[in-house]
Amino acid sequence: MKIQKISILALPVMLAGCSASKYVQEGEYILNKVEVKSDSAEYDAGALKQYVRQKEKPKLFSLFNNPFSKKPVVYDELQAQLSCRDLLTAMQNQGFMHAGVSLHTEIHGEEKTNRVEKTHGEEKTDSLANKSRKKAPKVDVTYMLHPGEPFHIGKVEYDIEDKNIEQILKLDEPENQKLKPGMRFTVDALDAERKRIANLLLNDGYFRFNKDFIQFSADTIAGQKDIAVTLNLLKYKVNSSAPETDHPRYEIRNINYLSNDSDRIHLRHRVLLNATAMEEGKPYSASALQRTYNNFARLQAVKYTNISFKEVTDAQMDNVSGSISDSTVNRLLDCNIQISTNKPSNISFQPEGTNTAGDLGAAASLTYTNRNLFRGSEQLSIELRGAYEAITGLEGYQDQNYQEYSVEGKVVFPRFMAPFLSKNFRRRQTANSELSVSWDLQNRPEFHRRVFSTAWRYRWTEPRHHLAWRFDLLDLNYVYMPWISETFKRDYLDDADNRNAILRYNYEDLFIMKIGFGLTYSDGVDAFRLNVESAGNLLDGFSRALRFKTNAHGQSTFLNIAYAQYAKFDFDYTHLFRFDDRNALALHADLGVAYPYGNSTMLPFEKRYFSGGANSVRGWGVRELGPGGYKGNDGRIDFINQTGDLKFDLNAEYRTSLFWKFEGALFVDAGNIWTLRNYADQPNGQFRFDKFYKQIAAAYGMGIRLNFDYFILRFDMGMKAINPAYESGDEHWAIIHPKFSRDFAFHFAVGLPF
Repeated sequence: MKIQKISILALPVMLAGCSASKYVQEGEYILNKVEVKSDSAEYDAGALKQYVRQKEKPKLFSLFNNPFSKKPVVYDELQAQLSCRDLLTAMQNQGFMHAGVSLHTEIHGEEKTNRVEKTHGEEKTDSLANKSRKKAPKVDVTYMLHPGEPFHIGKVEYDIEDKNIEQILKLDEPENQKLKPGMRFTVDALDAERKRIANLLLNDGYFRFNKDFIQFSADTIAGQKDIAVTLNLLKYKVNSSAPETDHPRYEIRNINYLSNDSDRIHLRHRVLLNATAMEEGKPYSASALQRTYNNFARLQAVKYTNISFKEVTDAQMDNVSGSISDSTVNRLLDCNIQISTNKPSNISFQPEGTNTAGDLGAAASLTYTNRNLFRGSEQLSIELRGAYEAITGLEGYQDQNYQEYSVEGKVVFPRFMAPFLSKNFRRRQTANSELSVSWDLQNRPEFHRRVFSTAWRYRWTEPRHHLAWRFDLLDLNYVYMPWISETFKRDYLDDADNRNAILRYNYEDLFIMKIGFGLTYSDGVDAFRLNVESAGNLLDGFSRALRFKTNAHGQSTFLNIAYAQYAKFDFDYTHLFRFDDRNALALHADLGVAYPYGNSTMLPFEKRYFSGGANSVRGWGVRELGPGGYKGNDGRIDFINQTGDLKFDLNAEYRTSLFWKFEGALFVDAGNIWTLRNYADQPNGQFRFDKFYKQIAAAYGMGIRLNFDYFILRFDMGMKAINPAYESGDEHWAIIHPKFSRDFAFHFAVGLPF
């Protein structure tokens, strides 16, 4: 019987750089290819390549791996032997206690090829250095893994010297045991148990506990694949020379709020209490400490926070009555929260240039921000914005300019502002309540448009579960059209031969009252977004009860304005396959459906879907695709007609790091939009089960990105592959008959497409 101590290892990944020599010296070998293989088909050898210390220079874009040097990677036999050792340790940490590693090298020269094999830990000791070459040859290196059979956990025992902790953990009860007989024996499983127990104690008053007080011993029996594991929880020692004692348990005595800026903290005391997850008279908790940091970080008025603890001396404890438990070694902590606040207000100015379909313009915004409006870190922002654009290509209009002026006020409360919610619930949630009001004035040559909006919404997060929630309790939008040019009326709205119902609907006064719900999840690998909203139902109920007036189109009105009624659902999902730190494959699916009903026969323009553009099917420009097989015939108003009630997108994008801040991408996109009803102005645009799959557009292309960490500049070049606007011919099968002037689309955007 053999007893062995198991130590938890975090193996470092050491990437060797290029040789310092400009030229490969005689007797040296250029590292051409590195592979990690296994003699077991079930074992994932590729996952262990990270432990190889020396890797070959990338073949693709190898000149850009280091733009200032073309030096090759020179094979280092010592690094190879160390890699064998690290690979062996990694497999043992996975439970393959009888694993082995063989090193295979294959030399490629001008005259002949030599093959050398070295088995780690065995008698074969041929050296590459003994092979002579006229010119520096290349070498292929293969690390062959021999994992063997994995070991499993047999009997599990617990040796806890601290009886107080033993009573708290109750590891003798099966429901409290996470290490089970029959589990694969891995270092990760043992380390997870150490962390779990340490976290339990750190959240139950054990301020000075850490996982180093937990050790494992393993008992192996020759000829068997089971390992008896014993968990040893050691007693507390202040230092190496101090005697062993039971672990002290701590209670929070006082919580003090201190200012780094002045003698006064410009926040209400209630706000400070709500942000503090720790409580006086309760045991110390590491998770409560982290929540406190997170809560203060969310407050816009707070610049940074520092929390420290001071142990109460024995002399100070003499006058303190009451203890956590008579069976524990009791200690008290004073918690000092030091707060530094931001400047209460600031003014910012932001100019920008605009380009709408080739029409150039400029815009500017002036924003006033108050980060501590009511001394509760409430943030008030007031934004004034103006924009001007010179419009070209319009005939028959007196004015040829576009002007926009807007004002928006917003107040964000760093908490739930709602009745009937308990104090504990409000303290646990990381939430914001937002009130916004805006007025937007738009003057175009064709029309003048006014939009009034107000909303009350809630946002909260669950960082532990990677979730973010949004609830729009009330969202009101009033669209008012005070003036429409006679030219536009004559050509598009009043002419019976050219009347467009969709266009006409979007140039009428409209009232939208909606509620909405949103959920977002992201863990770095999987991400999804869900959004549901509904409009007009409450007003429709009032309309039926109070018998609201109807307009000429038979629609019920509120304040003499027709209200929209619809339901909308959106869902998109992204999965990231990360091959290594430089290469990844992103798969994305996007589905959206909106249905007008009751008081509406079609969706408001802002709520309709469009396809094409930088975040959709990138072979088309924005609003150039669909719906279905629809083919536009009037470029001036096709932006209205090329919208729909249903959207479906599929995307695949391979992403790779090139050099410096540059990244590359290859992508394939597919999708389209459809209408749910048969509108006369959108022929062949209605969704039908027997033909929609024939109307799915496809595109392919490549992209260049500049990744500056805090933001990404993206340049995508797409080509049409299948164009559903044409049922056959060269235009339909553009992938077979490509035409650059017809099929190419260029996109510039900020951020990744999904």
